[in-house]
Amino acid sequence: MKLFDALGVALSLVGRHGTLVAAASVFVGLAIPELAAACKPYLGETIVVLLMLAFLRVDPDELFHHFTRPGLIAAATIWAMLLVPAVLGTGFLAIDLNHRMPGLYFMLVLQMCAPGLMSSPALAALLGLDVALTLATLIVSTAITPLTASVFTHVFLGTALASPLGFGLRLFLIIAGCALAAAVIRRVAGRTFIEAQHERIDGLSVLAMFMFAVAAMDGVADHFRANPLLVIELTAFAFALALGLIAVTALVFRRVGRARAFAIGLIAGNRNIGLMLAATSFAVPDVAWLYFALAQFPIYLLPHLLKPLARRLAAKH
Repeated sequence: MKLFDALGVALSLVGRHGTLVAAASVFVGLAIPELAAACKPYLGETIVVLLMLAFLRVDPDELFHHFTRPGLIAAATIWAMLLVPAVLGTGFLAIDLNHRMPGLYFMLVLQMCAPGLMSSPALAALLGLDVALTLATLIVSTAITPLTASVFTHVFLGTALASPLGFGLRLFLIIAGCALAAAVIRRVAGRTFIEAQHERIDGLSVLAMFMFAVAAMDGVADHFRANPLLVIELTAFAFALALGLIAVTALVFRRVGRARAFAIGLIAGNRNIGLMLAATSFAVPDVAWLYFALAQFPIYLLPHLLKPLARRLAAKH
């Protein structure tokens, strides 16, 4: 019993300082390449755990409330999954990136077609933002990804990423399975108990994010030693793209409230590239793998850096 209590205290501590722990994870992966290599085979399982914890973290009644007023969710989904990919893809073609750096262009197309991160609801919880709105938008965005990704990859890459039916079935099984697992846990443990464990659930989410980030850092140190300028340039570009999308999205949706607009910006600016990589069977150019790893830096560092702003916006809301 004492061990269980100690673990609960530790998880609560991790949950309260989640953005800091998540930010540290990328540096742990860089500092201990052996650990990164050991975690890499479990990237898929980590994504599933994050989504299940997100379903467990949010109040089902609050989630249902958002679906009874679907206007904002529909607008956020259209923006993130249709307008943003169309504009970015056109911009990449305009600067001839598909010929200048085809490997990077390939990965950027995958990134812009991807839905938000499975960890977006966990990040929203850590930042004090609307978890239910974030999760509801994530569910809808993920559900239409097979269709939108097939269209945009055909337009910008000349071929569909995967069979929409097969891809859609895999996504459905992931989402439905996570929702069912969370519902069973909530049913067995009881709603009151689950609501009292929100810090511990956040702590588990942070640990899953930690493992994902460590795994993604596999090979980055070797790339830096071989070509430090390329690594620096790609890292700066990843930060600029993420910050730009978050800022523009918050500006577009400012009328629904700054806190909600910021939450939608998290989904638009932080995309689940790993999900798209799985659809390609991980057959991507080397520079694409490098950019995937470096794109984790804004994903994991920006929540900690932007946390004071998010907390102020949430308090005002």
